[in-house]
Amino acid sequence: MIDFPAVTAVHRRIPKEAFYRHLTLVKVLKEKFISDVDGIFVENSLTKDNLNLTAEAKIQEILLLSLFLKKQKFDAGIIEAIAKQNPHKLVFLLIYEDSKQLAIWHGKLYYTEWRPSADMGLEARGFSLDEIWDSFVEQIAVYEEHAKKAAGLSIDERLVMQERIFKLEKRIQKTEADAWKEQQPKKRFELYQRLRSYKNELEELIGG
Repeated sequence: MIDFPAVTAVHRRIPKEAFYRHLTLVKVLKEKFISDVDGIFVENSLTKDNLNLTAEAKIQEILLLSLFLKKQKFDAGIIEAIAKQNPHKLVFLLIYEDSKQLAIWHGKLYYTEWRPSADMGLEARGFSLDEIWDSFVEQIAVYEEHAKKAAGLSIDERLVMQERIFKLEKRIQKTEADAWKEQQPKKRFELYQRLRSYKNELEELIGG
């Protein structure tokens, strides 16, 4: 459940045309904006004042935007364009029928998995907007099974580690498939050697 303080609630609909008129979009992406998005709402505005925060922060405001989608498989370039061209820090709540997904831009676009509406949650944790933003990045972008092995690392360091793990997992999967199909003993041996190296590196990363 996304349960921000009532004083942060806005729930203001933004006409799509007024919204994308202020964005620099290529023609194809503008067409996707029209075809994929049904409606846009500013749901919440989190500021130092309305959250009664005492700590100073570089971030002045965080907005939660809800996008009602016409289809679940939409063009992610829409979200990226909004996030990169908006001066505010944005969290996106994507809604399709009875499923929801959270997205956030932090150097790249990160998503949660699609979940039933009742299972979607996000908490504002921290004593400043900077800390709250980091908590949003952590909740949306960092996968728990990888974060458990990254105690003491910053959010950015954990994301770098997570990306390395994902890439290694893909390499292992591909190398295993290639080795299984390879007919020449020498090449198969080389693939298994490479596979062992990838698995050792992965084990070292996960094991800390």
